[in-house]
Amino acid sequence: MESAPQKREMFYEGKAKKLYTTSDPDLVIQYFKDDATAFNAKKRGTIEDKGVMNNRMSELFFTLLERAGVRTHFVRRLDDREMLCKRLDIVPVETVVRNIVAGSMAKRLGRQEGESLKQPVVEYYYKSDPLDDPLIYPEHAIEFGWATASEIEQIKSLALRVNQVLKRFLDERGVLLVDFKLEFGRHKGEILLGDEICPDTCRFWDKQTRQKLDKDRFRRDLGGVEEAYHEMLRRVES
Repeated sequence: MESAPQKREMFYEGKAKKLYTTSDPDLVIQYFKDDATAFNAKKRGTIEDKGVMNNRMSELFFTLLERAGVRTHFVRRLDDREMLCKRLDIVPVETVVRNIVAGSMAKRLGRQEGESLKQPVVEYYYKSDPLDDPLIYPEHAIEFGWATASEIEQIKSLALRVNQVLKRFLDERGVLLVDFKLEFGRHKGEILLGDEICPDTCRFWDKQTRQKLDKDRFRRDLGGVEEAYHEMLRRVES
């Protein structure tokens, strides 16, 4: 296997990951932490081996998406907690795709959690911790220079393609893809999917029982958090 570029200094630490520069300016190393946060880091904890499981799940999902024609920042997994990625200039707009009403959508619109949507709903949030990531219109992103109209169009199209691919894959494994958050960035003039895809960033429910297999177990003090992550890893790797 081709040797990895040399790891240099950490330049970013988020709630769940650290990013390191490498000897190649186009590549970074993404390190997955066990730290768990909810409600914009107002609730904090640790989920044992979460970083290891999220790294493996993200590798699997990114590989699946690349095969389906979705370009991502993923290069390869280096070890239990690190993956090599293309360096992105992150678009400060989080994209959420919803298939079933849950979480903030249920609260915001007074809808019953678990209500199926006739078609996927795409939402955008301004990536800002001090503002608690407010819901925005695409026009806000264009007006304030966070993304161009063309980039927003690409992001929506890619997000819906990701939804199509992941929904089919998970359905075959007895899992409902309720909703999920994506982050995109620019790399050499191209919009690529970045961040991670795992139970931290997605809502996964068992298809039969609707049991939650994601970070909602931590958010809502439901217990069985580690077990839910292990079960998701088992299903996607089967």
